[in-house]
Amino acid sequence: MQFNQYDPGDFYDELFLAPGQPRPEAASLIERINGLSTLELQQRQQAAQNALFKLGVTFNVYSDNQGTERILPFDIIPRTLSATEWNQLEIGLKQRIEALNLFLGDIYGEQKIVKDGIIPAELVESASGFLKPCIGLKPPRNIWCHITGTDLVRDRDGQWYVLEDNLRCPSGISYVLENRRVMKSTFPQVFNRVNILPVDDYPGQLLETLLHLAPPGLPEPTVVVLTPGMHNSAYFEHSFLAQQMGVELVEGRDLVVADGYLQMRTTRGLKRVDVIYRRIDDEFIDPLAFRPDSRLGIPGLMEVYRAGRLALANAPGTGIADDKVIYAYVPQMIRYYLGEDQLLPNVPTYLCWEPEQLQHVLQNLDKLVVKAAAESGGYGMLVGPHATPAERQEFSKRIQASPRNYIAQPTLCLSRVPTLFDDAAGSRFEGCHVDLRPYILYGKEIYINPGGLTRVALRRGSLVVNSSQGGGSKDTWVVAD
Repeated sequence: MQFNQYDPGDFYDELFLAPGQPRPEAASLIERINGLSTLELQQRQQAAQNALFKLGVTFNVYSDNQGTERILPFDIIPRTLSATEWNQLEIGLKQRIEALNLFLGDIYGEQKIVKDGIIPAELVESASGFLKPCIGLKPPRNIWCHITGTDLVRDRDGQWYVLEDNLRCPSGISYVLENRRVMKSTFPQVFNRVNILPVDDYPGQLLETLLHLAPPGLPEPTVVVLTPGMHNSAYFEHSFLAQQMGVELVEGRDLVVADGYLQMRTTRGLKRVDVIYRRIDDEFIDPLAFRPDSRLGIPGLMEVYRAGRLALANAPGTGIADDKVIYAYVPQMIRYYLGEDQLLPNVPTYLCWEPEQLQHVLQNLDKLVVKAAAESGGYGMLVGPHATPAERQEFSKRIQASPRNYIAQPTLCLSRVPTLFDDAAGSRFEGCHVDLRPYILYGKEIYINPGGLTRVALRRGSLVVNSSQGGGSKDTWVVAD
């Protein structure tokens, strides 16, 4: 099946410089695909999807009336990045994580950044992710954000932007690892010819990150992964990571505070737990400290944590950094805490709580993307150019009713990657918009898994890549120079 008919169009294409002209890091891949028949490529696509099905790579859609579990759609045409470009992204991501970590320590401590007038106090206090019970917390080794998934996009000119930060419970790394496993069997010859940086070191790096947080003086700290349970949308990932790290997967009902420590119920009695990789939102982890109606958490857990007898990753309270209004201030954070200019720019952002910017947003809803400050997964969002007049009018009312809860950004021309379509119109390659979520671990050092999750908008012309909104995924190849 040939790429002869593929037109990159008026977008930045991740595989092609121009029609018929592959980017250097994609040349071997394009050559291999051009040597396959349409039937062979279709068979490989189906085999890859079948393999993921057998591996149980699923996610849940709570609003889906057709059943809760789905297989994440996967496309076998990967995205490629040169190692040189990846190195630049790594430097920018490390800078961002350092600044965000210092912000979290400050905002739950002395709040110097507020006192110095860099970020208004009312924005911090009104953020849904700002948790007053976390004021005064001192997490182990002063690290708050141990696991981060930062969403990046590339515009028409090839410039990278940070779209949003995900510090609470970022998901998706299991897809990265399983996608790569499947791709190695799909294109073995390309992997043999091209030096593609491996991703399978992540579980080991994650375990090292977690062990680094353990209370001192323990010869063999006990680490667990805490899940809300099998009905959670990312349950596959929770069980996958626990299995890969060789640690227990537990629910709140498996844990209890006893004798001043967090303990796990086992067939041999109680066993002390030293580190929790939590995949439960902050407000559910301890009904005594946060939501009293939570049945997912463990009463008294925060008391053990405050006493330094337990480590939590990520630390409670990190969700404030996911607030899309707080996101707009990350460039100022970088200057304030590090004395540097940001290396990876934010998408230009209008803050609706500021009257002048609010008026600009309301007058230009047909050109902007509007997002709710505390929403994720593609929810609470208006893509102005693709919305109807009625939808824009409805969103205008929402914004005016609660301006603090909305931001707006210009509609970026997101980069695209050729994607295999096989329907009534025949088999062909079409360019689909993508983003990129690298995964960052902050332990003894900052480690960034090479590549990350490329999410792809599989609905023609769509800019929304979230799996819950019809998106899929691709493997991401960082190709050594």
